[in-house]
Amino acid sequence: MNTKFLNSKITIAILFLTASGSVMAQKKEADTAKTKDIDEVIMTGVFDKRTRMNASIAISVLKSDLIEKQVPNSAADLLKNVPGVYVNSSLGEIRNNVSSRGISAGSADGTFAYEYISMQEDGLPVTNTTYFNYGPDFFLRADATIAQIDAVRGGSASITAANAPGGIFNYISKTGGNKLGGEIRAKYGVQGADNSGYHRIDANVGGPLGNNWFFNVGGFYRYDLGAKYPGYPFNNGGQVKANILKKYNKGSVKVFLKYLDDRNGYAQLVPTRDYTNPEPAEGFSSSSSLLTPKLQYNSPDFIHGGNVDYNSGRLVSNKYRSVGLNWDHNLGNDWKLFLASKYTDNEVVQNSVGNSFLTSLDDLTSYFLIGGLGVGTYSFKDALTGQELASVNSALGPGGLPAYQITKNLLPGQSIQNNSFLMSPLNFYENKVKESMNQLTISKKWNNMNFSFGGYYGYSDVWRFSGINGIALTTLENRPRMMTLTLTGVTTLDFTKPGIYQLTNSDGFAQAAGSIGDLMEFKAKQQQGSVFFGHTWDITDRLTLDWGVRYEKVWIKGDNTRTYLLSDKNGGTDGSIYTLYNNNALTKLTNVAYSRQLENFSYSAAVNYKFNNNLAVYARYSKGSKSPDLDMFFAAKRPETIALLDPQSRKTQQVEMGFKAKTTYFDAFITPFYSLLSNVPYSFMAEDSTGGFYTTPTLYNKNETYGVELETNIKPTDNFSIRAVLTLQDPKVKEGYLWNLGSMAGPSDDTVFSYSGTTIAYTPKIMANVTPSLKIGKAFGFVTWSYMGKREGSNTNVYKLPGFSQFDLGIGYNLNENLSMLININNVFNKYGVMSYQRPGTLQQQLAGFENFTQAEYASAVANNTPYFTIAIPPTSGYLTVTYKF
Repeated sequence: MNTKFLNSKITIAILFLTASGSVMAQKKEADTAKTKDIDEVIMTGVFDKRTRMNASIAISVLKSDLIEKQVPNSAADLLKNVPGVYVNSSLGEIRNNVSSRGISAGSADGTFAYEYISMQEDGLPVTNTTYFNYGPDFFLRADATIAQIDAVRGGSASITAANAPGGIFNYISKTGGNKLGGEIRAKYGVQGADNSGYHRIDANVGGPLGNNWFFNVGGFYRYDLGAKYPGYPFNNGGQVKANILKKYNKGSVKVFLKYLDDRNGYAQLVPTRDYTNPEPAEGFSSSSSLLTPKLQYNSPDFIHGGNVDYNSGRLVSNKYRSVGLNWDHNLGNDWKLFLASKYTDNEVVQNSVGNSFLTSLDDLTSYFLIGGLGVGTYSFKDALTGQELASVNSALGPGGLPAYQITKNLLPGQSIQNNSFLMSPLNFYENKVKESMNQLTISKKWNNMNFSFGGYYGYSDVWRFSGINGIALTTLENRPRMMTLTLTGVTTLDFTKPGIYQLTNSDGFAQAAGSIGDLMEFKAKQQQGSVFFGHTWDITDRLTLDWGVRYEKVWIKGDNTRTYLLSDKNGGTDGSIYTLYNNNALTKLTNVAYSRQLENFSYSAAVNYKFNNNLAVYARYSKGSKSPDLDMFFAAKRPETIALLDPQSRKTQQVEMGFKAKTTYFDAFITPFYSLLSNVPYSFMAEDSTGGFYTTPTLYNKNETYGVELETNIKPTDNFSIRAVLTLQDPKVKEGYLWNLGSMAGPSDDTVFSYSGTTIAYTPKIMANVTPSLKIGKAFGFVTWSYMGKREGSNTNVYKLPGFSQFDLGIGYNLNENLSMLININNVFNKYGVMSYQRPGTLQQQLAGFENFTQAEYASAVANNTPYFTIAIPPTSGYLTVTYKF
């Protein structure tokens, strides 16, 4: 796709809207449209309330009647109904990836997933800070309490919200009205090839309390075995949300409460064949799981003392407690005050495996990672039955390194790759975050102008403890078996002590040897203060100017602690050299402190011209700036690298035009855009000639995207409608650089490699979502066709993930005005739509990541049909929902 192609599409859209406007100008100004979406009054991304037709921003509004008919994979999954927004929800409820208009971190999964957008509840961020494997979707759930979702792409988001140059996605809660009402939903589902059970109940009730007091309370509970059933529940938990509203003569006060306690898994990549039309490898399917069995594993906590307790069945435990306040007050003489405030107390404890890595019985790296290099006989056994599954002889070879001979192999999955098994790092992260978020806005209406000014203050107190707790050795099969590993012989720790060395415990868990298993503790306090000003001027009845500025200052102070571990010749914490799974010892603890400040200035301006009540156009220019996430500060965890910590704010520029039209039977919103993301940092840590480490100088990259967004609602009759969203874009790396480390230790022969001009990774050129809906009497139904275009698997553009279509079906029946039933079938044709991948190769090559995947290696993998790992959209699943409304 090129700019000429986009321009032709934009020209057609403009001509179409102009022609529509000529016809509509002959009609009465009063609107009698059957489609009302474009007439929604919006409150997100603007300084004063106004309809979409009168607003100069790109915003979509998803109402509860659309939301409740879907069975989304996550709260973020609902944003697939918004043009310009890329969503990867393939991992499940958590660790999703959301970006808009090519402004992304280029992450394959949810590791760095929300860096440029703000996920909000009732006008304030779910969490004010994000970092590696910590973000808003750990605490955000869509349930019966949601009234609507406001989705703002780019534009004014830079000045109306903190840290949100890419967009604002505001999940707005229901509020009680003048009559008592509510609903109860019971949902049952069967998922994937195993027909795994899904059980969920949602409830919401709201109404008056008297004397202008109103309430709303609701939530959900869910017990879900998962479409990729691991042998224990994949999602289990729920939340309760409530709000109380008091209206008085000059305004209102609303108090929000929320408590979430949810346990969630995330899907694992599975072995895959074919690079053109990927499908799970033999013995695997889209319903397969590589999670370990439910087991407990303890390892020494070298920072706090005691043990790190790891329970694979715990998966990711998320808790969120919040209390919030919205105060809307009329000060008189057209002055108004609005205060939004929230306090949250969050916890995330993650006990899960990272990506599984395919490795070989004769790969030296496999034994090195778990401290088991040696000479003798290795024996792999089923941890439950004791059956020997593989045996390997090791002897000294050329250069003094071990050489391996496989003498027995009864392992499953060998047709995928012979002599292979899986190694799965045990990732644990414990996070405790306490936050306060406050925004005050004062506005003044004067003649045909509105002035708004105010401030925002956010405070985050972050504590994180993490590391690789161990490594699981498993078979290459669905729901893999754990394997124990012993070495009868001697190890490189001490060649004078022959014996039987246990590389794993009796359950099959090995220790990540030496520095591979280092533990880290991070403490950070982040303060974020900003002031903003906005001005909206209705110059005429048809022409409106709005502009605004935002100045922000961020203070980040903290300290990072890390261990330096080695494999101990004295036997580690238990004193036995023969238990290698418990053999790490602490050589030293280091602590580095930092304190940094960043300043950001953003501005945005637009004009909106309304030809009549049915046709309008706007143009906007925005320049945004945001501070980096905490990852950059947590990465500076060594005394030799802390002085290099030099955070730079990310910069964005966006230009957009909006064409808005409506008739009696349809509305359309077409938005051509251009976005530029600058100051995207890249650096690399490598070993120097003294055995220490150095960090390469930071390289700063730029990404740009040209595109056009389309959103339309067509309703030719009361019984038939079509909703469609389409995104066409051309995402390019304007300036891209990587470090190519030389053959010598140290920086002397390092060179810079340019990949400028390539396509941005994981950013499709085409996205579409079309839903025709039909009502016949009390029956109703819909079909959703979604298309995800091809995506590059890395910024170096070596491998392209294929595009795919997905079909979802819904059929329902209203038994009466209160009771209804709905059947949903997601992914009707069980399409294996790949969303991300893990490169093929040796264990070392897999660990190096996809940015180091070369064209020659890819060509070899294709020629040899080398297996690799992919994650795809969830398999076919069916759900029955019974809803009672009152």
